[in-house]
Amino acid sequence: MKKTFLGPLVGFAVASTSAASRPIKQALLFFCLLLTLSFNVLPAVAQEWPRLAYEPTLDVVQLPDGWNLGEVPGVALNGEGHIFVFHRGQHPLLEFDSQGHFIRELGTGLFANPHGLRIDRAGNLWVTDRDAHLVLRFDKEGCVTMVLGKRGEASEGWFDRDYDVHFLDTPQDVGFDSEGNIYVADRGNARVIKFDPDGQFVTTWGTEGSEPGQFDYVHAIVVDSKDRIYVADRENRRIQIFDTNGVFLDEWTHIGYPYGLAITPDDTIWMTDARAERILKLNTDGQVLGQYGGEHGKAVGQFGFLHAIAVAPTGSLYVGEILNWRLQRLVPKN
Repeated sequence: MKKTFLGPLVGFAVASTSAASRPIKQALLFFCLLLTLSFNVLPAVAQEWPRLAYEPTLDVVQLPDGWNLGEVPGVALNGEGHIFVFHRGQHPLLEFDSQGHFIRELGTGLFANPHGLRIDRAGNLWVTDRDAHLVLRFDKEGCVTMVLGKRGEASEGWFDRDYDVHFLDTPQDVGFDSEGNIYVADRGNARVIKFDPDGQFVTTWGTEGSEPGQFDYVHAIVVDSKDRIYVADRENRRIQIFDTNGVFLDEWTHIGYPYGLAITPDDTIWMTDARAERILKLNTDGQVLGQYGGEHGKAVGQFGFLHAIAVAPTGSLYVGEILNWRLQRLVPKN
């Protein structure tokens, strides 16, 4: 189900050389006016989605004295409600309890350019590092238990003697299906790469472009309960949907620029759009159920390059911003 809206009619011209042709000219002008109005108005009406009501707050986490957040591209919640923040400051990976009290720092000294942050069903913490070209898995004790890619090596892969290694290039995000398979949004290679639960290569799909199955800045990835894979194809302004073998199923082209994605157990999909500074709530048919935000700024409830998003069981949203170096919590009003 491809959802696409036509743009406005740019202009028109009607020539007339005689008085007899004036009624025809007037009729044509009226008809073109109707077309212009319809193309200009209908898309705006179609995208005037329901407004979601939230109470925003900046008092989300309490950092140790003298610490600061940097740009916040990643946020995640575990089963205990603990808040994990992945940011571009001096202490990049942090854990807080459900009330925002500081617990610990993880992975000290390991990161070059933090980006994606996920927690799998077993409670493992996964991060993507763009400049290190790595995906790392941490167990609950904070130890690295899996490495995908090679530090500082940006390429599709490498073969030498008995080694056949699939490297990464500027990885953005990671997702997991019901079997524990791992899907990496590999932006520099314009592809999604699939690994099995042990980190062994399975398959890959995608090339640079705008056709179905191609990507222009693959940026985020989530998997629903039916193992449908949703990929944020950011600069193509769409979300593409695939099965676990990379077979193209659908695309949504009416949602703006998809940056961050989150999915809840009931398969509700949440999306951030840093260009429009808004959050969208969608179902698995691509229907927009509601929106929040839309205003650039530094005040509470405004956003500066909205990026990360995580959803609590209570319905509260945790969102990270790049330009404002902060985390906001949005609490449902109803």
